[in-house]
Amino acid sequence: MENLQKIKLYNMKHIIGILLLCSILFVSCKKAGQKEETFVSDISLSGLDSLKFSGKTDGKENHLYVLKNAGGMEVCITNFGARIVSITVPDKEGNQQDVVLGFDNIDSYLHNKTDFGAAIGRYGNRIAKGKFTLDGTPYQLTINNEENSLHGGITGFQYQPFDIQSIDAQTAVCTYISPDGDNGYPGNLQVKVTYQLREDNALAIAYEATTDKPTVINLTNHSYFNLSGNPENTILDHILYLNADRFTPVDAALIPTGEIAEVVHTAFDFTTPTEIGARIDDDSQQMQFGMGYDHNWVFRDTNTEDSLACKLISPSTGISMEVYTTEPAVQFYTGNFLDGTLTGKKQVVYQKRTGLCLETQHYPDSPNYPEFPSTRLNPGEKYTSRTVYKFGIN
Repeated sequence: MENLQKIKLYNMKHIIGILLLCSILFVSCKKAGQKEETFVSDISLSGLDSLKFSGKTDGKENHLYVLKNAGGMEVCITNFGARIVSITVPDKEGNQQDVVLGFDNIDSYLHNKTDFGAAIGRYGNRIAKGKFTLDGTPYQLTINNEENSLHGGITGFQYQPFDIQSIDAQTAVCTYISPDGDNGYPGNLQVKVTYQLREDNALAIAYEATTDKPTVINLTNHSYFNLSGNPENTILDHILYLNADRFTPVDAALIPTGEIAEVVHTAFDFTTPTEIGARIDDDSQQMQFGMGYDHNWVFRDTNTEDSLACKLISPSTGISMEVYTTEPAVQFYTGNFLDGTLTGKKQVVYQKRTGLCLETQHYPDSPNYPEFPSTRLNPGEKYTSRTVYKFGIN
């Protein structure tokens, strides 16, 4: 009898131990397609541990959302700034490569002022001295880039916790309400950013917004790409095509002068595929102002999702990325201000020009240039913008 009791006690302890183990495993990573508030710890294709993205940001739960398609592509997103944390695609040898810069835990995003992978708003790019006038009313934005306002100001969308809902295994919807006066912008703005991973290895990003007061808006994504899959390499050997024969020159503070200049016979001509490093050290004043490329290119045509806007290729991996957008322009930035002070995923130190951005957008400082395409949004209207990053093998 005593032995039987010991066996029962042992079995009970064993069952309790199994139950405790199960409860530990169901904690953090929200798989796309799971709508209940139960999360499964997991490791992504890019090596991200979902448990390192759990916790609360400004009182809101944070998770790692994993989108996957049948072709083996994976995109990981987190609530803080509705950020893309990793994009994993196969290279020409069939090896999986993570092609964007970022961190492998939420604490690094919280404690480093970076735009890695973020949804940018209310206004992507710069507004001169943080000032504009709308219907005769002057507005002063927060200043965070020398004397200018950049990417929405001091506490732009990239530093805000979004609410994220997984619609299915390949779609995540991120929402945020920006209150009236947020960083100086007028109107209560309701924002939705939808990430959809398609079966053709394309990541489609759809932006929507409404306001209750006239305001300005210019949303974009700030992923830093390195198609070699190894950000210890620079992006100088990447080949770039831009469907743009004009750009907007800037002053020393990187604010547009108002001119729209031709790219022909300049270092800004990517109308034929060109190695990024071929002319990046050109001694022209524009290149000196940007310390390389950090400019707005104006697309040739009114763009649709069917019109190729940009194409990027890594010769080492063969990975290509095509960009399609409804926006009239793109900010091409070559990571000139990365300086070795940030350590990213897999403990790689991010040096100058180890990542590049292709930020689809309206022009910088448009609220102060009536001749530029308008960024005004009125009550009763809906702001919409779409950009597709499509990956393949060249």
